[in-house]
Amino acid sequence: MAYEKIWADNPKLSKQEQHKLVKDGLDIFNDIPEFAAKGFDSIPKEAWDGFKWAGLYLQRPKEDGYFMMRVKVPTGILSNEQLIALAEISRDYGRGVFDITTRQAIQFHWLTIEVIPDIFKRLEQVGLSSTFACGDVPRNVIGNPLAGIDLDETIDTRPLVTEVNDFFEHNSDFSNLPRKFKLSINANKFNAGNAEINDVAFIPAEKEIDGKTVQGFHVKVGGGLSSAPKLAQKLDIFITPENVLLVSKGIATIFRDHGYREKRHRARLKFLVEDWGPEKFKEKLLELTGPLPEAGKDLTEGWNAGYFYGVKPQKQAGLHYIGLNVPVGRLKADEVFDLARIAKAYGNGEVRTCGSQNLLIPNVPTENVNAVLNEPILERLKADAPKFTAYSVSCTGIEYCNLALTETKERMKRIAEYLDQEVEIDVPIRIHMVGCPNSCGQRQIADIGLQGVMVRNKDKQMVQAFEINVGGTLLNDGTFNQKLKGKIPGDDLPKILKEFLIYFKETKQANETFYEYVNRTGLEPLQTRVDELIAAETAV
Repeated sequence: MAYEKIWADNPKLSKQEQHKLVKDGLDIFNDIPEFAAKGFDSIPKEAWDGFKWAGLYLQRPKEDGYFMMRVKVPTGILSNEQLIALAEISRDYGRGVFDITTRQAIQFHWLTIEVIPDIFKRLEQVGLSSTFACGDVPRNVIGNPLAGIDLDETIDTRPLVTEVNDFFEHNSDFSNLPRKFKLSINANKFNAGNAEINDVAFIPAEKEIDGKTVQGFHVKVGGGLSSAPKLAQKLDIFITPENVLLVSKGIATIFRDHGYREKRHRARLKFLVEDWGPEKFKEKLLELTGPLPEAGKDLTEGWNAGYFYGVKPQKQAGLHYIGLNVPVGRLKADEVFDLARIAKAYGNGEVRTCGSQNLLIPNVPTENVNAVLNEPILERLKADAPKFTAYSVSCTGIEYCNLALTETKERMKRIAEYLDQEVEIDVPIRIHMVGCPNSCGQRQIADIGLQGVMVRNKDKQMVQAFEINVGGTLLNDGTFNQKLKGKIPGDDLPKILKEFLIYFKETKQANETFYEYVNRTGLEPLQTRVDELIAAETAV
């Protein structure tokens, strides 16, 4: 039985909402075969936005007719067959570009409309999909890339992720949400699923029920970044594994039926949660799910930011995973084929993607570890990458993205390499670079978040520049970083970052993290140093 669009008669609906009442996002799948047969010029401009429901965006510039495709990888797990299929798509249609996103998905570029049906067929043959990878829908379900092999997990979340993903995918009851809806299901004690920045996030918990300790979850709702970032808030309920789908469906239903549809920038779940508060939201949820126990004991112990480097033991005796750095998440197709070969030769064929834009090879027996570490590809994709390269993240940037103001991906890669040569510090520093306020590179949760802007230089020319934000974390329910005054031209950014980090090194305490330092000193000394550095560059 179809649900009722109770918002349909609202005269103040946004233009996008009015369009979705006439044509559901899933209808794009009926149109793509004809568009593919007739070519890009046959696609009316008003249809461009609808491609998102198929995981497709027109890349910059839109008029050239090349698409970016995002492929969902629930909780980051790829079989060998799937990895090879993705590498083949990148090689055959995407000019060899293979990007890992901050939500464990894979992105291709340079795709033409003519090849999309064949890509869909290839994905379907290996159990992958780009359906609902973008659009006003439930997105890729992220979580623990170590699910099922993790010494620090309380529950193997793989079947739960599969259940939730399969329920929502191509489900017309949830193909018309007010905006995107991001889910995280994680039972790793170190918050591998970045709970606080998701619309709905399941986190590990336990509770005494009928005299027995039951492993399950708490749930946080209403997180998200972009230009109005919010941290998710915990609801006072305990969720057993068998109720994860029930609660996911309930929260998605609330968002669908009560989320804001009048102004696009206010349409995310985080605004509804902020206005209602967690108590009202919980009451509404229980109307849909029926009674649920009150919250138990939170089992979260810290935050690993999605980093899993080096050779580490699994919970299966004699097996290890090997975490590798992928600089700013970008691979080439031939590298992916090589990784697939290595994973099959020395592990069980799987490769897993991380929210830090990196990857790991699981299920490697002890006797095979050295062989993996001696593979030539690990000279670039290092298991022990130098600190700045290892902890740098970047969005797509102006290279392909229509929203970006600045180049990011190659710039961040070059800056990290430069800093690794020039600065040595006793703690990792997470640096995230984004090209616009949408923050696909999650700059608000970084130690140092660099956000691209445009400014006029002394010659009155518009140039790419960056703002510096400091002190972000998802420890202890999360703290977003804070902006320092000043805009730094892109050409000056490497040198200023170098001197800024040297100042941090010289004034920090032993083993003090950047977040701890900002908490201890406040912003003032860092602002003063940035002012001095900008003034020195301006005077040159």
